[in-house]
Amino acid sequence: MRWIAAIFALLVGLETTRADDAQAAKDATIVETLLRLKTIDVNSNQKLKDAVLRHLELHRGTPKYVNLIDRLNVRGVETALLQLALADPASTEGVHAGELLLKREQAKLILAQIDSDDEAVATKAVSLLGYIGNEEATEILKPLALDNHRTRPVRTAAANALGRSRLGERFLLRVVQDGRLPADLNFTVANVLYASTDDSIRMEVAKYLKLPATAGSKPLPPVSALAKLSGDAAHGKELFNTKATCIKCHKVRGEGKEVGPDLSEIGSKLSREAMFVSILDPSAGISHNYETYSAILDSGNIISGLKVSETDDNITIRSAESIDKVIAKNEIDELIKSSISLMPADLQKTMSEKDLVDVVEFISTLKKKTF
Repeated sequence: MRWIAAIFALLVGLETTRADDAQAAKDATIVETLLRLKTIDVNSNQKLKDAVLRHLELHRGTPKYVNLIDRLNVRGVETALLQLALADPASTEGVHAGELLLKREQAKLILAQIDSDDEAVATKAVSLLGYIGNEEATEILKPLALDNHRTRPVRTAAANALGRSRLGERFLLRVVQDGRLPADLNFTVANVLYASTDDSIRMEVAKYLKLPATAGSKPLPPVSALAKLSGDAAHGKELFNTKATCIKCHKVRGEGKEVGPDLSEIGSKLSREAMFVSILDPSAGISHNYETYSAILDSGNIISGLKVSETDDNITIRSAESIDKVIAKNEIDELIKSSISLMPADLQKTMSEKDLVDVVEFISTLKKKTF
């Protein structure tokens, strides 16, 4: 009897599959007909819209998905478009989804993500506008870069996003010329404008901003150019453990100190450009749980470092030297979260350009082990 039941189940499954295939074929025919007619509003007929939505699901995550939504003017899918756009803002599908949201006057959905408490989501939404790069996206980005109420990573992302279009570059240059650029964006904007393909922009920004200098006061090229250089990983490892002092704050496969993030798998997480930025401008994007805190004590003393633990009575602050200090809460007058990274700025001044490239070459090899 069991084999009869099994055969019956298979037959039912086969019939279901055939029914699904038939429905998919019918839906595809309806969509093709609607595309040819161009006169029927799919949103006014629920049966037609259901057929279109089922067909769309078969193409979710492909260029056809956004294209069909646009051509058929399907409404009520804006949240899905936003999710697609934020999943990969640097992809063709992500950009097309974002462009369609702006076309439908749904910029408010993107702005809501920028205003969210989730900094990672906010910076993705900002980056999306940069990859879209049209006039509307640029106008949204302009105030974000200069808004001191925004976090440093969001403002940095906005400056980088503006640098993806000529309109954005020209805006940033005017801000620099007018003396309105916040000091903490000097590095980011200098990198953006020195990397411009417009000779006049590069010549003009040189009057106002300088790129970081290495040992011997030699200015570095823009990060985009540095990222294209190859280095000596073995020499980079030696520098990492000595002159560059990285090992004093970071662990790599069990060695080093746990002040900053563990770098054992950093090569699987960051691009080369992001690695250079993290060294040259460490406060641009501080990792979650590695923000610097300053505890101002009743005595007038100030203790700064990472907040590694907190109880009802005490807070433990870890210094740049990896020394943990337990502070009683009743001794703290104020605890301030800082936008400045505990990682020292200007580390590149202890190295040559080649040394810096070698260090990045080494940390690029630190990837998640595959078995």
